[in-house]
Amino acid sequence: MNIFIFYGILLIAIGAMMSGSFAIPFDKVRNWQWENSWLTYCLFGYIIVPLIICLIFVPGFFQTFSQVPGKPLGWVFLLGAIYGIANITFGLSLRYLGMALGFALSLGLMMALGTLIPPMLDGRLSKLFEGNGGILLLTGIVVSLIGIAISGYAGLLKSKQPGNKAGVNKEYDIKKGIATALSVGITGSAAALGIEQGAPIAKVSIANGTNALFQDSVVFLVLYSGAFLSTLIWCLSLSVKNKTWMNFFRSNNHSLAKNYLFCALAGFLWYINYVFFGMGKSQMGEFSFVAWGILMTLTIVCATLWGLYRGEWKGVSKKIYFLMWAGLIILVIASFLIGLSSNS
Repeated sequence: MNIFIFYGILLIAIGAMMSGSFAIPFDKVRNWQWENSWLTYCLFGYIIVPLIICLIFVPGFFQTFSQVPGKPLGWVFLLGAIYGIANITFGLSLRYLGMALGFALSLGLMMALGTLIPPMLDGRLSKLFEGNGGILLLTGIVVSLIGIAISGYAGLLKSKQPGNKAGVNKEYDIKKGIATALSVGITGSAAALGIEQGAPIAKVSIANGTNALFQDSVVFLVLYSGAFLSTLIWCLSLSVKNKTWMNFFRSNNHSLAKNYLFCALAGFLWYINYVFFGMGKSQMGEFSFVAWGILMTLTIVCATLWGLYRGEWKGVSKKIYFLMWAGLIILVIASFLIGLSSNS
């Protein structure tokens, strides 16, 4: 394996650890409804942290916007707004299914579509098939889907096991969970497409002196600004409907500052995942779109491990434990197959 490809996979794996861990701080939030926590998290993860990263690592940050044509900016923003819908439903899938099963079902379809659609549109997928890379990529995706199916099946068996239906999740609902997970998978691939459509923005950023490792920072800011817009509309409408908007300003026998702190930590973890993803993607060469499949696959692995730590698998049978670990091992193998495809 090309050393740069290995380095890229390592960086993406670090990002996946952050991505799979971002929901943990929500456990510490008290007396807030979902819309309060999610909007606060998104404010930090979509706007504040990305803006700080750009100000630190992107020379001539504001100048970049004036040099990029409006069309790429508009497309990336629009795709971000669609991705915002995915992240709204993703939060609900975690709420109804728990971390392990929620991540597996939601990110599985997002991984497959997000890896294949961008190169199909720009012609790189057909070019990849001129060598062995195309077959290796499809093999990696199929292997990944097998691992996801096994992990999801283990999660389903876990939910049906007497005395362990919901684990630590008090809002478990398999029907609502599957519906929201499918929505996440379909709309979530817009993020991968938005990142690839942002290539002209990244090129201008590099020309202005940005290190190639951080070339996608401005792209992420535009993309997630769109995501924040759709999230803002939805969460504010819910807060008005549920009469929870005052939760942002008053303390209900809990520390308001701690709620903001833990939601900010969740936003920080979630966005830093994309910093490492962008760094790893920059090492993947011409077929950098494979980075998305690696990120989604390894995120599922990390989320499942967190689910194990949080007690979501407590008391399950040996068969379910075996399926859970088999799924994880297959997913790790799949991530390397997908990574190798860019070097074939």
